[in-house]
Amino acid sequence: MTAPRSSHLFNPTEEHRMLRQTVAEFTRREVEPQAAESDRLGVLNTALFRKLGELGVLGITIPEADGGAGMDTVAAVIVHHELSKSDPGFCLAYLAHSMLFVNNFYHCANEEQRARVLPRTLTGEWVGGMGMTEPGAGTDVLAMSTTARRETGPGGDHWVLDGTKTYITNGCEGHCFLVYAKVDGRITAFLVDRDCPGFSTSNHIDKLGMRGSTMAELIFEGCRVPAANLLGEVGGGLVHMMHNLEIERLTLAAMSVGIAERCVELMVDYAQQRQTFGKPIAEYGQIQRYIADGYAAMEAAKALTYNVALDITPDSRNRVGSDAAKLFAAPVGKQCADYAMQVMGGAGYCREYPVERLWRDAKLLEIGGGTIEAHQKNLTKDLCRAAKRA
Repeated sequence: MTAPRSSHLFNPTEEHRMLRQTVAEFTRREVEPQAAESDRLGVLNTALFRKLGELGVLGITIPEADGGAGMDTVAAVIVHHELSKSDPGFCLAYLAHSMLFVNNFYHCANEEQRARVLPRTLTGEWVGGMGMTEPGAGTDVLAMSTTARRETGPGGDHWVLDGTKTYITNGCEGHCFLVYAKVDGRITAFLVDRDCPGFSTSNHIDKLGMRGSTMAELIFEGCRVPAANLLGEVGGGLVHMMHNLEIERLTLAAMSVGIAERCVELMVDYAQQRQTFGKPIAEYGQIQRYIADGYAAMEAAKALTYNVALDITPDSRNRVGSDAAKLFAAPVGKQCADYAMQVMGGAGYCREYPVERLWRDAKLLEIGGGTIEAHQKNLTKDLCRAAKRA
């Protein structure tokens, strides 16, 4: 793997501009008004989720011939960027469905599987998720212990899964999950429906932020999955999983950019309105540093994220770029939220303003989809490997 040397810079197409305008308007009209209440209750607004299906973005990367929007990774970044300005928690549920399930499923599945599942997941009738992380295997995915074995007999032809997945977004509402398990030590992907015998989910796992989405454990106790639900070949799950993780990390970076941009907007508005000692606080040097530094970091994260998006397609990978984008953008989102909290003081700490929610939401992006430390390790290994080849 070599370090990316992009010969182009992001320049949005008219299609990208129209998409951003459409999603931004939807976010202001539909997502923003419900964000605080969804956060307070810790629930996914499933009715709003189905409206995303009506908008046509639940399958943003799926070809039009199969019912999707037929757009690229840049388009996926745009949607995550805009949704996260108002409700990163809701956006996380969207990411788990559209990227971790729909996008990943499409590239693993055969025509029969696509015809059976896509129509309901692209409309939002079914909510999807992905089962990878385990209690003893997070970043170290090769250490997963969930197993699958083939059984045939009078009861039919099935795969039997045993194990537990944890911290699964959309675990409470999900109708279908793309689940990774080991078959004779080889990572393999399966489609698991909620009604498969032996499958259950835990109660909702309460969490600090991203509360507009739910989290649960997926439990497989002799779970019988029809043989027709094997996705791809036995042992073929690892390649698909690693490619999909690149897109996940890039869209998580886009979420950080959305949080950062909203926090900068909130800082600028508040600093002009709030006065102390007879003048707006925007005239004080420290406030200016918070705003200026936040804006500069946000723009840098945005540029990196969108330029990396140009390099990731179904046929091309850029692990260095996706790791770098998330490594840089995630702390920027958290830092801008922290700056906004300082600028707004007591007001920012109260739930009257969205800053405290964005501040809580931003932290997960330094953990989920790969920790900061994992990205640092991956980048160092890949860059050293590239240098040896040079």
